[in-house]
Amino acid sequence: MNNILIVGSNNTDMMVKTNKFPREGETVLGGKFVMTQGGKGSNQAVSAARLGANVTFVTKVGNDLFGKHTLENLKLEGIDTSQIVVDENEASGIALITVNESGENKIVVSPGANMNLQVADLLNIDKYILLADVVLIQLEIPMETVEFIAEKAKKYGKKVILNPAPATKLSDKLLDGLYLITPNQSEAELLIGHEITDEDPLRRSADLLRLKGVKNVIFTLGEKGVFLSNQITSQYFDSPRVKVIDTTAAGDVFNGALATGISNGKEWKESITNAINAASISVTKIGAQSSAPTSAELNKFIANLKEVNVDIEEYSATSIG
Repeated sequence: MNNILIVGSNNTDMMVKTNKFPREGETVLGGKFVMTQGGKGSNQAVSAARLGANVTFVTKVGNDLFGKHTLENLKLEGIDTSQIVVDENEASGIALITVNESGENKIVVSPGANMNLQVADLLNIDKYILLADVVLIQLEIPMETVEFIAEKAKKYGKKVILNPAPATKLSDKLLDGLYLITPNQSEAELLIGHEITDEDPLRRSADLLRLKGVKNVIFTLGEKGVFLSNQITSQYFDSPRVKVIDTTAAGDVFNGALATGISNGKEWKESITNAINAASISVTKIGAQSSAPTSAELNKFIANLKEVNVDIEEYSATSIG
């Protein structure tokens, strides 16, 4: 158990902090600059690996300095990189991130080799799907590749988790048979085709996805926590209040931690609560992968949660999205 196959993107994140986001045509003086590893797939792989999962990560990097650094970093995290493909023609993915004083971010991504991860690159994928307890995918790679992985994994009876980000419409074929989908509110609204405003539409929206064949639905709702819906239950899980520094990759840390819990056979309550707490730790740090907690950090946070969960102005609920 505890084997996770993650197929997705990698980026090098170039992040600068600033007091406020610039308006159109405006230049503002920024503060600290940080260059770290990122990309939704890579973030989720590191999150799962730091929490003890055995992770195989499939992605595509350029034959450049950024790609080489990505491979070195993933190996240091104990991730199986044997199925990562090097592209001789495309550059590695890059993300330009601006973070304001409230910890909110604006991101521009140049996907590079990520969008050239083709089905033809996945020569040995059957072996790794068969070994996996959970297959986790996102949408920063070609949709054809996403659909291929999902169909293969479903064919082998594997638990497929789809984090449908960035937001886009999905085919009914892709949705049918998914073990779990984890959209944030804007992604969910695009999938459903209408605005989600309160609890009843939230429940009905989850029901619509389940009617399309998704077995379990988790909506990440920013500071409102997360909402789970399946055949047995529909319930909210609150997020703790922490001092938010940077929300970059909070959703990725959540998904990586959630996949780890599921691959370990944990119940929904424990898996979701641990994932929320992992994301809560991540927003108290700067950076994407650098903010993902280890098992020791997570256990310490849970033990001290009552002390951390204070309600004063400088603290706010963890925004998971």
